[in-house]
Amino acid sequence: MIGKGHAVSGTRVSISYGWNQEKEAEVVLREHVAGDTPAEIAEEFRIIQSQNLRCTNNTLSFIVSPTIEDGKDLSKKELEELAKKFLKEMNLQNNQSIGFVHRDKAHTHVHIYTNRIGFDGKAYNDSFIGKRSQIAADNVAKELGLTRVREVQQERLNELKGLRQEIKNIHDRVLQSRPKSLDEYISKMKTQKVDVIPTINKSNQLQGFRVEYKGVNLKASEVDRSMSGNRLIPAISQNRSLTRGMEAPKDLQVLNKTVELSSNLSTKIAKELIKGAVKIVRDTGIGYGY
Repeated sequence: MIGKGHAVSGTRVSISYGWNQEKEAEVVLREHVAGDTPAEIAEEFRIIQSQNLRCTNNTLSFIVSPTIEDGKDLSKKELEELAKKFLKEMNLQNNQSIGFVHRDKAHTHVHIYTNRIGFDGKAYNDSFIGKRSQIAADNVAKELGLTRVREVQQERLNELKGLRQEIKNIHDRVLQSRPKSLDEYISKMKTQKVDVIPTINKSNQLQGFRVEYKGVNLKASEVDRSMSGNRLIPAISQNRSLTRGMEAPKDLQVLNKTVELSSNLSTKIAKELIKGAVKIVRDTGIGYGY
């Protein structure tokens, strides 16, 4: 099961989408609301939101999606239970909420709209709400015995085991040629029919890599851990000199443009560099007084 979440400003528009009859929408959750139309629900939200005019994105929009197979068998009552447990995991069970199931596609999913402003006038902290929604959905799936995201991902990786090994073999051969930059590595992989795609966020920060091969697109780390950014970058960086630096680079050239490293990736690279340095000391005896 997958969970997504973010804060929005258009309460009525959002609820109207959830209540869209063309999508066979059905109300599966009501918490502290009584209205029978999007306008009435939005007005109930607005009354509480008027206590905190500093918050503009004052409605939380969530989508909770069981797997296709799980969704086929879930009743309205079971979907209500799922939605309530999700809100409890998010610590939003005491806020106004309305939830709808959409069955217009094979993939049954629930839209939940929650007032970000509580009855005490305080705004719910939406920091990392997307990630927290994923974790909440995974916890609910575990509790209800539904298929979890990691189980789906692992099954897919098992099915692609042969293809992943092919990519890993190509990666190993390219590294053996000692590329001195990420662009050189990417170019050499491309000549072997493997597209390495940098993942760069809106802040121009490199977060990692994806690879595409024979029509399959995967995170580089899903192919093999050695292909994750925190291992690939140090492996290439040390080809430029005989010594290994102890600090992660602050920026890199990727596809002929300068990008920064995300803080998460930079931290992981630093850990890899320290582990490498410790290995050198252990293997050579340097620092042990031999």
